[in-house]
Amino acid sequence: MKAVLVYSGGLDSTTLLYEYKDSIALAVSFDYGSKHNAREIAYAKENCKRLGIKHLVIPLGFIGQYFKSDLLQSGGDIPEGSYADENMKSTVVPFRNGIMLAVAAGLAESYELDAIMLANHGGDHAIYPDCRPEFVDAFGKAVEAGTYNGVKLLSPYCNITKRDIALRGQKLGIDYSLTYSCYKGGERHCGKCGTCTERKEALEGFDPTEYEA
Repeated sequence: MKAVLVYSGGLDSTTLLYEYKDSIALAVSFDYGSKHNAREIAYAKENCKRLGIKHLVIPLGFIGQYFKSDLLQSGGDIPEGSYADENMKSTVVPFRNGIMLAVAAGLAESYELDAIMLANHGGDHAIYPDCRPEFVDAFGKAVEAGTYNGVKLLSPYCNITKRDIALRGQKLGIDYSLTYSCYKGGERHCGKCGTCTERKEALEGFDPTEYEA
């Protein structure tokens, strides 16, 4: 199998990058105008460089311009507190994964690759509709039907937790200081937003992250 990875530079997709490095021929990051895009993409570039995996950055500026979400630079403040559905709902970028996966499908066919890999996980299901198993299954069928070479959509972490992912990464020896999660996009992780809270819980006992709080 040769795959294209939708790669943000965060904890989950970085773990997927290292775990499946022998199968990933191409990684693609999307610059869509989020508050933390620049810091994530910098780490995505670094990790791909370390592994010798080709990395593309594709601009999707129209998302930041026209879509409504607090995750975007054009949106409001990032909520602090727990990683819960009501608290984090304002950070949903409408159909973001659908748009990114559609581009990834075109890349997979263009580069003659067999599959697309996505690092969504079980903790995302309540909050983000385009991370749920039913979405991944449906979109996977559409991608396979819509490509000459029947590209597969693979989501190995879809039904496990972020803690499970982090423990896999620990076994692989991944340096999680070379990943970024904070939705506020500051120089250091804020330590207060829902995503920082989730990161702390996932990396408990082996967290190299410097937090503001």
